[in-house]
Amino acid sequence: KRRAPCTAKHTSPRRQPPPPPARASQPVCGYTQTHKTMEGFGGSGLTGLEGNRRSGQDVRTQNVMACMAIANIVKTSLGPVGLDKMLVDDIGDTTVTNDGATILNLLEVEHPAGRVLVELAQLQDKEVGDGTTSVVILAAELLRRANDLVGMKIHPTSIISGYRLAQKEAVKYINERLSTKVDKLGREALINAAKTSMSSKILNLDPDFFASMAVDSVLAVKSVNSLGQAKYPLKAINILKAHGKSSGESRRINGYALNNQRASQAMPTTVNKAKIALLDYDLRKFKMSLGVQVIVTDPTKLQAIRDREEDIMKERIDMMIKAGANVVLTTKGIDDMCMKYLVEAGCIGCRRVKKDDMKRIAKVTGGQIVVSLANMDGDESFEAAYLGAAESVYEERCGDNELLIFEGCASQRAGSILLRGANEYTLDEMERALHDSMSCVKRVLESNDVVPGGGAVEASLSIYLENFAHTLGSREQMAIAEFAQALLVIPKTLAINAACDATELVAKLRADHHHAQQEKDPAKFKERSSSGLNLTSGAIHNCLAAGVIEPSMSKAKSISFATEAAITILRIDDMITIAKKEEQG
Repeated sequence: KRRAPCTAKHTSPRRQPPPPPARASQPVCGYTQTHKTMEGFGGSGLTGLEGNRRSGQDVRTQNVMACMAIANIVKTSLGPVGLDKMLVDDIGDTTVTNDGATILNLLEVEHPAGRVLVELAQLQDKEVGDGTTSVVILAAELLRRANDLVGMKIHPTSIISGYRLAQKEAVKYINERLSTKVDKLGREALINAAKTSMSSKILNLDPDFFASMAVDSVLAVKSVNSLGQAKYPLKAINILKAHGKSSGESRRINGYALNNQRASQAMPTTVNKAKIALLDYDLRKFKMSLGVQVIVTDPTKLQAIRDREEDIMKERIDMMIKAGANVVLTTKGIDDMCMKYLVEAGCIGCRRVKKDDMKRIAKVTGGQIVVSLANMDGDESFEAAYLGAAESVYEERCGDNELLIFEGCASQRAGSILLRGANEYTLDEMERALHDSMSCVKRVLESNDVVPGGGAVEASLSIYLENFAHTLGSREQMAIAEFAQALLVIPKTLAINAACDATELVAKLRADHHHAQQEKDPAKFKERSSSGLNLTSGAIHNCLAAGVIEPSMSKAKSISFATEAAITILRIDDMITIAKKEEQG
């Protein structure tokens, strides 16, 4: 048989061509990976670390842009005609406000340099209580101008020393030349300072009413410390919010108001010459602690154990009543058995009181919060020294809720403000505005100095620092001149927000302050040193005469804080972001 012809081609085995020689651009021996890591770190040779590095001008520009973005958010809310922001969080809760610190707190800023500005606003809010928006805008403007100077080949160290010198001169000039003693102005100054603070807030609808309320509340809690200094603790003022009625029907309560009601309707509604027991434990039938077991072998003794549990609680309540207590507040619960004993004794009992309220009541009534009745001997006792005192405690109905009001507190005078409004957003914004106004009044009373508002301080400092910069022959001259220009961002923003011609108004304002500082006859132009913006008419007026005033401490601190924040960010020239390690498995 013949075989079928094979169609497959037979190829003789040949040698494969040798691989081409390695080029210089294609390194071998594992160098490629190392080189990539170095490139990620800017080629600095930090091998063995995974991450990203940026240095020099790139970092500064990035930081400045982040800060400017944050400042631009709050910029339109500055001044008496500033606009509000609506912030909606991930749950859907809505906040409507134009308070700088509140806006920045709710933003959840992730950029490290941006977080510095958020902390700056929080610091201003804590230290002064007002001026949070302006301090952020000023810090961002100082940074922007510093970045421009760095682009002109001026070293950051020279800019920083110039900014520090400008800040010292500015604070010194405010204290020596611009501030006015409150003694000369009297109570009217306090009212005007409160009005200026609330001019940009929701309370501006009825400024006279709320300004008087803020001033009276702060004056009511005046106390003198061991050094003889007058202090005005704002924590002694409790702000309560109730839905319904209009904001004009808000009122001040002369005493401490608690947003709780009596535990039982059978209790009296009023107690005079009250002795208040402040408890931080349950008023319920006594139970053994966790992990303690009682083994009963005789069933007839079960009832005796139950009776004894009830008697222990009765003995504890009797101890308090014998010590003189006729008002009992507890942070925990009160059961029916204990309520019966309190009703029989004619006491007011109140349960589930907040810890913060309890601490405040202890402070203003001179009482002591009792955590346990156990004494050093291992017995149980309740001393009369633990009790707080007040002239009267009574319950009052307000809207849908009942309030428990403590009047004539023994240790320290206290005050409460009851705010009324249409909805939750209005009430929250009213509370923030009132807090800012009271903080402003407190600072005026404690520092005893005020300065004109309406951009007067910034315009005056701008002229002064420009002239001061010309006297220096060092590299700091340009930094101080830029600092002077940066201060004008406040009057410019105020004018823009009021829909006025910012360029013309600021030019007029600077001209007034130039005359006040440069003329040979300063008495002739003395009034012009208080010239500020009148944003309702779009003109320049005397802010001191018009009652537009702010505490000098607020201006001095806002300039200091803004400068420190700008310097902190300006010092950064390298940013290394370490990459997260990938978890195996």
